[in-house]
Amino acid sequence: MKALLLSRVTAVWALLIIATTLSWQLGHGAGFDDARRAGAAILVVTFIKVRLVMRDFMEIRHAPRWMRLISDGWIVLITVLLVGLFLKTGT
Repeated sequence: MKALLLSRVTAVWALLIIATTLSWQLGHGAGFDDARRAGAAILVVTFIKVRLVMRDFMEIRHAPRWMRLISDGWIVLITVLLVGLFLKTGT
């Protein structure tokens, strides 16, 4: 049981819960006066969660280097595009 609690998967799971709570707080006005900036911050937190899930639950962490680089590049590209579009068009 102790090994399960100290495993990497459990730590990542806890980080995902913290990130979800942070997103919820940002969505309810904590830390930002502008809804567009809050939305952009929520998108960034979401893609951090995507990276954690891809690395640890889809096992990209142990994949070949080229696959890790492609997955990270995809995450960065989509994050930049979505945040840019979100900030440009507004809510």
